[in-house]
Amino acid sequence: MFKQFYDETSSTLTYLLADDTSKQAVLIDPVTDNIDEYLSFIDAAGLALIYSLETHVHADHITGGGKLKNVTQAKTAVSQACGAETADIQLQDGDELTFGNERIKVISTPGHTPGSVSFLWRDRLFTGDSLLINGCGRTDFQGGDAGQLYDAIAGRLFSLPDETLVYPGHDYNGRRVSSIAQEKLINPRLASKTKQEFIDIMKNLNLPKPKMIDIAVPANRKCGVPEPQQG
Repeated sequence: MFKQFYDETSSTLTYLLADDTSKQAVLIDPVTDNIDEYLSFIDAAGLALIYSLETHVHADHITGGGKLKNVTQAKTAVSQACGAETADIQLQDGDELTFGNERIKVISTPGHTPGSVSFLWRDRLFTGDSLLINGCGRTDFQGGDAGQLYDAIAGRLFSLPDETLVYPGHDYNGRRVSSIAQEKLINPRLASKTKQEFIDIMKNLNLPKPKMIDIAVPANRKCGVPEPQQG
């Protein structure tokens, strides 16, 4: 089972994967404002949410992972390099998480942030902000590194089969899915670009600061929920 959700405010794409036999499910990049929508779908389908996965510590929305953990059995999972110490699972490159008879593999794709990862499930790749449709995540804040991002995309993601479907963490133009072949061929930042050309492109984007970064990043390092007050 596969379901794609869309958050209008932040243009975030959230994904639900489920094993049909066991009914165990996984959410990738949940948004806190949309928890009721996720839970309604999960309940209607008779699913049990066991993991809430993050592709990175987001700067444009607050994750729903921590709140989902409070109302389901879902464990939160974030890359060890993200600094989200309250997450139940500190993901590392090559890790595999099992839900029912299904497996999802962690691929380290740093560059947008040091802790960015992508998730590979069957023939579907969930790239977060690392690789977008006809674009990629910015590298000018949160420890971003354009050279690292180029190596992650060109060296790791583009080595996957051409028919691998690409599901990004955001899209601002109504698009919902791409493929490795398409991104290698027509992505304007990456197609036929050398590493230095890519670095130069990223250096000159001149993008505005994300509106929620000062609120979202600290919150997401706590999986979206504040620690309980002492006393």
